[in-house]
Amino acid sequence: MAASSNTKTLLMTLTAALALSACGGGSDNVASPGEGAFPPPPSSTPPPTTPPPTTPPPTTPPPTAAECPTGTTDVGEVAGLTNCQLPSRIIGELLLPQVDGLVYSVNGRTDVGEDMGGDAANPAPQARKGTLRIEPGVTVFGSAGADFLMVNRGSQIFAEGDAANPIVFTSRQSVEGTTDVDSIGQWGGLVLLGRAAISTCPGTAQPGTATCEAQVEGANGYYGGNANDDNTGVLKYVRVMHSGFEVLPDVELNGITLAGLGSGTTVEYVQVHNSSDDGFEWFGGTVNAKYLVGTGNDDDTFDTDSGYRGGIQFGLILQRAGGGDRMNEMSSQDLPYRSMPNLANVTFVGAGHDNAIVLNQGTLVGYYNAVVTGGAPACVEFQSDTTDGVFHSTYLSCDVPFAGGASGREAAAFNAGTNNATGASTLTGGFINGANEAAVPAYAGLASVNAAFADVDYIGAVKDAGDTWWQGWTCGLTADDC
Repeated sequence: MAASSNTKTLLMTLTAALALSACGGGSDNVASPGEGAFPPPPSSTPPPTTPPPTTPPPTTPPPTAAECPTGTTDVGEVAGLTNCQLPSRIIGELLLPQVDGLVYSVNGRTDVGEDMGGDAANPAPQARKGTLRIEPGVTVFGSAGADFLMVNRGSQIFAEGDAANPIVFTSRQSVEGTTDVDSIGQWGGLVLLGRAAISTCPGTAQPGTATCEAQVEGANGYYGGNANDDNTGVLKYVRVMHSGFEVLPDVELNGITLAGLGSGTTVEYVQVHNSSDDGFEWFGGTVNAKYLVGTGNDDDTFDTDSGYRGGIQFGLILQRAGGGDRMNEMSSQDLPYRSMPNLANVTFVGAGHDNAIVLNQGTLVGYYNAVVTGGAPACVEFQSDTTDGVFHSTYLSCDVPFAGGASGREAAAFNAGTNNATGASTLTGGFINGANEAAVPAYAGLASVNAAFADVDYIGAVKDAGDTWWQGWTCGLTADDC
């Protein structure tokens, strides 16, 4: 509310108080200003020479509604909360502070900055940078499938919540409290674009050069370039809910799209819940991620493409009964620059919708300290001669472990590893290691696989009941509380 409105409110309050007093209203122990204007009856006691004390008028105005911060626009209310809409393009810095009684929204495509090109040392001269900073506890929502937030190459987002106050990107229906366990595809999602190497180069361009770039799925933005250490910002203690949108047939927005992100970007303690498409999809890049949770997503939860060469440690996937596809789908261009992701300490709990891990083409993926259960019928499937897998300290619990049977390529790759086993799942609480999982020796030397990995003495994402990294900031893991 503007300052002029506060002044007007105060004047109206004082005027109303004077009018009430003139009519004899007010507290019984406060003398009316009209007393003494009429002579007392003959038998009355003369009035006192000193007037009784009066209650002073209020010195502060009544409380006002939450005010939208600079750079956003008040567009009314949603569920009794002031709705502050982000601009369609953020240039310079925009801060979204946490304010009680206030919620933020995106309307249509919302850009952070302008595309600065794939050459980190020589950004496009006319392009302008944007930086979006979001405080812990903030909620940002979209109202339709075409509402999404995109951070362009050269710009940054700093969404840093904490375990008690995560930052939530969600749908209008979620803010209004009308979603349920099968609510998906109610707004677009997050699209983060960077300048790290990708495989989908145009013409004769080579991976890792400024001219090797591609248009991101579902949006008119470009990713890729020559900076493997590129920094698109921070996502930490962030939850993305009820997202995903089919822009065209087979062209869709995911919960979070991570396209060409460099190793300077931080992605930790992030959940995607109930996306209508993939939960997390990596298109190339070298970004590492830790403590990822995917719940209820309708397509693949971890999907890698276009030459992704980063690492994921501590990943937890739970499919919902009403939907889901593969828990991992890995694909890329064929040789020579194929995807080479490594996953460590991951637990995948399927609901029997498809094979759990499907490796398409152009991918060499490593699984370390992994627990896979609930694939139907198989845990692992290789679909191309240009894809392969490395397995160490991995426990498979599906109807059958390998789509190709005991003599197939999947079985050969699994048997070539160390400390691998198959058997019945003994997970407790849905995803916490039980006796069979705890019996598998952990892989020694994760730091040699990826410098961002931490060595641990257990497999899976959650060691035991005392391992609570997922508590407080996620939803849907132990109850339908989303």
